[in-house]
Amino acid sequence: MDPLLIYCYDAYCGWCYGFSPVISRLARQYADRLRVEVLSGGMILTQPARPISVMAGYILQAYPVVEQRTGIHFGEDFLWHIRNPGESDWFPSSEKPAIALCVFREFHPHRQVEFAADLQAALHAEGRDLCDDEAYRHLLEKYAIPDTLFYERLHDPSYKQLAYNEFTLVGRLGVRGFPAVLLQVSESRFYRIAEGYTDYATLQSGLEQALEAAS
Repeated sequence: MDPLLIYCYDAYCGWCYGFSPVISRLARQYADRLRVEVLSGGMILTQPARPISVMAGYILQAYPVVEQRTGIHFGEDFLWHIRNPGESDWFPSSEKPAIALCVFREFHPHRQVEFAADLQAALHAEGRDLCDDEAYRHLLEKYAIPDTLFYERLHDPSYKQLAYNEFTLVGRLGVRGFPAVLLQVSESRFYRIAEGYTDYATLQSGLEQALEAAS
């Protein structure tokens, strides 16, 4: 099989948001050499969903660290919910953005990294609630996806099952933290390129070493 770069992320992962420019640059640079698959990790799947107040304290302490290390910036509309969790109506869940990615993949399989980055920007930069159907409408316009088809599939149980299959696969790949990047070179042979935020030079070096070892 041709080498496959696998990017395991979660739409609600702040470190993945900071990593988006890195993985986006890598995907562009290696577009003629590698296929890229984005898998959702299912980081937040509590049932019933819990309010943002459960994690707001952690995010409040963590987001400045992410900004300092990655150079990314969190938007004020997002941070309002973190600073005012008692007034927020957010109940975060990784389920819907993962289903959205499964639907998107059928329309633009070669733009998965771009869409994942857009989902993260919608949440962390623009303060859109990814559990709300309307959070995706502006992206449908960008990618020329018919809204009727998208929303039908977003609520189709078969696509929900696809998303949960991804969560299981990410676990079977041994991923325990996000973001994570792997290179698959055969049905059973994988190289772990990165786990946790990684700068571009380190990521590219790891990929080149894996490609050389695989060849």
